[in-house]
Amino acid sequence: MKKALSLLLALTMALALTACGGTETADIQEADTAETEDTAGAVELYVFAAASLTESLDRIIEQYKEVAPGVTIVPTYDSSGTLKTQIQEGADCDVFLSAAPKQMNQLDTEGGEENTEGLDFVDSATRLDLLENKVALAVPEGNPAGIETFDQLAELLKSGGVALAIGNSDVPVGQYTQKIFAYYGLDEAAIAGCLTYGSNVKEVTTQVSEAAVDCGIIYATDAFSAGLDTVDGATAEMCGQVIYPAAVLKTSQHPDEAKAFLDYLSTADASAVFESVGFTPLG
Repeated sequence: MKKALSLLLALTMALALTACGGTETADIQEADTAETEDTAGAVELYVFAAASLTESLDRIIEQYKEVAPGVTIVPTYDSSGTLKTQIQEGADCDVFLSAAPKQMNQLDTEGGEENTEGLDFVDSATRLDLLENKVALAVPEGNPAGIETFDQLAELLKSGGVALAIGNSDVPVGQYTQKIFAYYGLDEAAIAGCLTYGSNVKEVTTQVSEAAVDCGIIYATDAFSAGLDTVDGATAEMCGQVIYPAAVLKTSQHPDEAKAFLDYLSTADASAVFESVGFTPLG
């Protein structure tokens, strides 16, 4: 009788342990399934943006986490020319924000005569003119050289009496500067001794901030973000409008999510951020 009771007790305990083990296994399986579903739902979007958008877009990306918590925005900031080349060479990019139409046109089959290489990266149906900026003449703190206007700068460049920082010719801020030189009849080669260069607008801004030059031609938004004084602004007659186009790329692995983020950039919340640093929203 005692042996029978002992056997029954042992069998009961074994069944209980088996039941517990089954429950734990089921719990683990459910947790693994939930984790897999969460991972599957997560999306990374690669956004290539002109360097002048760094401060404002970083803030907007933080805001977007509340709107789309399952989407992680991975930004890359550089000159629009450099970003265009990286896209052309196969870099992962879902959304492109350029500081000028030229670099977007070069990637867009509908980009007209600027699409000289027949490239077809841009989803033209998503393309829009997102923002307008201004080209400004910025000076270091205290304006030691007493630069006041573009007119004065032009005369100083002709006489060799000023040090000016500008963007390289392959970046939009440098291309706008070339138009300003043409407006004043300045030959860039003839005034080369007065010039220093930056590979993007942030490099030019840094030269002005560090007073390595007497002045620099940058965007008004970069001057604002760097706390620099601007003494004059270029008119549309001098360099044209400074338009920032944006578009989803055809190579995007997540075109729906990319379009949703692009749409968000035109909302009131995003526009408020852009306006706070001096952009004019157009989208």
